[in-house]
Amino acid sequence: MTTSKPNLLGPFIRLHREKITPTQAGLTVHGRRRTPGLRREELAQLCAVSTTWITWIEQGRPVHVSAAMLNRMSEVLQLSAAERAYLFNLAGRQDPSAPAARTLPSHAVLQVVHALDTPAYVLDRYWNAVAWNKAASAHFAGWLDKDGDYRDRAPNLLEFMFKDPTAPSFVADWESRARRLVAEFRADVGKHLEDPALERMIGKLCASSRTFSDLWSSQDVVDREGGHRVFHHPVRGPCDFEQTTLIPATSVDLKLVILLPV
Repeated sequence: MTTSKPNLLGPFIRLHREKITPTQAGLTVHGRRRTPGLRREELAQLCAVSTTWITWIEQGRPVHVSAAMLNRMSEVLQLSAAERAYLFNLAGRQDPSAPAARTLPSHAVLQVVHALDTPAYVLDRYWNAVAWNKAASAHFAGWLDKDGDYRDRAPNLLEFMFKDPTAPSFVADWESRARRLVAEFRADVGKHLEDPALERMIGKLCASSRTFSDLWSSQDVVDREGGHRVFHHPVRGPCDFEQTTLIPATSVDLKLVILLPV
């Protein structure tokens, strides 16, 4: 695999190489130096790679960068947690030491959800609804019309959309929304496609819904967007909302979705 953002990865590594001194990196310095930071050959030695490899990656050439190598480099360069995450992101690699996906929203996020008098809910990485308010429960008949916040079997948005027989009549322009929803989901989970739980979930959806299977196979990818949403509520009739999605700063695997009446 080649680096996904080589033009950004190289300068980032070079900057941090030049910021750390040989003494900080555990090397013994002999004589005077023209630069206080690490030389390329010193970084290469500490990372157990060739100087040519370091040179090429700093020049932005498409070289192979493994997760193990990024782990070693982040240790040598003494990167902070945020800097380490950024390094892995620039290299297009998943950090094996990254914390597991947060499955429950924080107390602060729950307070926001329940303080709203308009439909609001929280989705996790798998698009399970892990929290919702009374307005969402009243609006999403067949999906969130239950009491409470979280269960062992959390209601999944994609399962509702593709397996519940009421969804096509509840969601206006269902075919268009279904196509976009799958494309948004692919974009959202792209960096987690090797997650076994995610693989199982997608496999079950493909097996139980031909429509989902066909849309998933189309490989469409689009950013998740808000905008105008229309629903046909079984009691209230047509309902128009403006949808927006927010990502909690401390829980990037969660999404807070809010529907504002138009």
